[in-house]
Amino acid sequence: MATLEKIRSKSVFLIVVIGLALLAFIVGDALTNSRNIFGDHTTVAKLGSAKVDITDYQRKREQLNQQLEEARRNNPQQFANFDTQVLPEMAVEQLIQEALVLNAAEKAGIRSTGTSLRYYMLENPQNPEVINIVRQLNAAGIAAQTPQQAYEIIFNPKRNGLSDAQVEPFQRAWLAAEKATEKMIKQQTYQRLLVGSVRANDLDKKALYNDYITTSKVDYAFLPYGKLDEKAYPVSDQEIKARYDKDKGEFMVEQPTKEISFIAVSIAPSDADQKLSKELAAKTVAALNSGSQISKELKKEGVSVTRHSQRAKDLPPYLMSAIVESSSDSARLVSDNIAGFTAVRVVSRTAEVDSIQINVVSTASEALGRKVLAALNSGLAADSVASRFPADSVAAQTNQWLPLYTAAGETNALPKSQLDSLRNAGGRYITLQSGPQGAMMAQIVKQNSPVTIYTYDEASYTLTPSQKTKADERAKFEKFIGANNTAEKFNANAAKAGYNVQKFIVTSETPAVPRMQGMDQYYPESRQVIRWVMIDGETGEVSHIYNSADATHPAMYAVAIDDSYDNYVPVTNKLVREVMADRVRADKAGDKLVEQYSKKTQSLQSAAQAMGVEVKNVPSFRFSANGASGIADQTVVGKIAGSKADKKVNITKGLNGIYVYQVMGNGKENFPFNDQMYDQQYYQLVNPDLFKMLKGTDRVKNNIYKFEAGE
Repeated sequence: MATLEKIRSKSVFLIVVIGLALLAFIVGDALTNSRNIFGDHTTVAKLGSAKVDITDYQRKREQLNQQLEEARRNNPQQFANFDTQVLPEMAVEQLIQEALVLNAAEKAGIRSTGTSLRYYMLENPQNPEVINIVRQLNAAGIAAQTPQQAYEIIFNPKRNGLSDAQVEPFQRAWLAAEKATEKMIKQQTYQRLLVGSVRANDLDKKALYNDYITTSKVDYAFLPYGKLDEKAYPVSDQEIKARYDKDKGEFMVEQPTKEISFIAVSIAPSDADQKLSKELAAKTVAALNSGSQISKELKKEGVSVTRHSQRAKDLPPYLMSAIVESSSDSARLVSDNIAGFTAVRVVSRTAEVDSIQINVVSTASEALGRKVLAALNSGLAADSVASRFPADSVAAQTNQWLPLYTAAGETNALPKSQLDSLRNAGGRYITLQSGPQGAMMAQIVKQNSPVTIYTYDEASYTLTPSQKTKADERAKFEKFIGANNTAEKFNANAAKAGYNVQKFIVTSETPAVPRMQGMDQYYPESRQVIRWVMIDGETGEVSHIYNSADATHPAMYAVAIDDSYDNYVPVTNKLVREVMADRVRADKAGDKLVEQYSKKTQSLQSAAQAMGVEVKNVPSFRFSANGASGIADQTVVGKIAGSKADKKVNITKGLNGIYVYQVMGNGKENFPFNDQMYDQQYYQLVNPDLFKMLKGTDRVKNNIYKFEAGE
């Protein structure tokens, strides 16, 4: 009783504790973004014992982002449209493979020695972080040219006139780089061992050699099945299932997979939006013609005006005729369409020098500058100042061309006051800058002939759907989703409602919704759709509406989950069913055609004539190089390669048609055996997938969508 009374006395306290625990459970679940409360909340992906931790993932993501930014700077055209939605999968894939190799290296007892670490850190740095540390030292004002110098400075600071506090951040960075390099050495060592394990033995190499030197002289005729009539060759569900059971291994999937139906609605400007654009165009041209500023009302609507000053040769092609042919202070509409409008007003046409050639002399002090200026204007040549004055205190640059206009417009290379002073100096040197830090003098050597400079205002407006248009389209789409909230209805009624349904097969490794099946181009911001499909959605369900926030090309997305499977693509899959039906139909056609033409195979010529095809000759048919023969069917190749040269007329069915052939002769080419060559050929033939070799039958558990892509 005493115990029971104690429990009763504490009941209020217990209720509060339990309530707080439940609250923590709910809040914790929300904060972990729908992750399993009993799972590992920091593991982004896992393969066997190899894990990708969230910290490593974030670091890899940042590294890939930096690489992409650098690639865009170096090659903007190639990488301008690179879709960043693929970066998470790239990061996970790289980290999983690195972890898998590292785990295998650890099990194999592979270690990185001090000698190898020194080589890869100091003598031949493979880790880019080492070079980055050298750059950071120099940026901090600590001179270091090589990794060796950087190491000496970082770990012997007092010897180099530095404090421990100054080098402490660099020491941390260096030790982190060492740790990463140790991993890299282990991984590279194991990978070399793994590659080296795929070697041909003597029998393998001899078999490849014999396949190549053994030839046959083959004559054959081929009748393709073509498009087979479904009525002439009916296929039953039972036959499709039987063929699927036979070929099921081809349709194995390595991770949970879902079939989806996807609708993308691109929101275009309405008629009302286009009408408004035309009204804005008229108002803009009127404002430009009046010479007044664009009103706040027009700016608020999205009209922007930019003033340019350019040479005729640098004018944009789409503005060229409008600017050259228009009179000053007149505006005209250059374009007005579904994309918006552009208008231009010529402000002035002037004759300007677009580049000048100058001599520039600089000195280390203001006083020395006055002496040098006097000497220059007394006839001393600029390239002779170092011979009259201290060479380490003067410098001269002669005959330097200074562009005043480029393709981008006026350069403002010199302030107008300095440029005017140079032009008015009559070829004499003038001081451009002077102060305690030194002086700089210049003279004009030569000026190009004046060219016409056009100063013009360019007004532009990008036509985008209005808020009302977007709201109307969303209301229409919401109505469709509300009335078709199952996958069956979604698919059945989309076309009637004016929506196009696309079919895709996706997994947790699908970066976003592709624009076409098998394409590496994706719908903007559609990664969130795949997240719902792989985490929250169930078979038969329809998602809510997702938005692409692109202001110029807004879009809405919705998706229905048609099917899901973990091990094999089922025979109920439309594409699988079609492939199986085609194979069964081809088998039936093959059997029928073989029976039909078997009676006409007294000779190859008569069989070919009956089939309405020509006889082809392969003088050197090889089992190992059959592609050159024109016979692509592997089963037929095997039959021919194994046949005696008895000149017998044979008929057989293939995957895509029937073959009638004769082996007219066998022979052997006189090629010398090259051990190294056939060793390489064996590796190419096997074409080992090192990742699959390590992966085995384990499956990747990719949780990336639990950490990314929003709700």
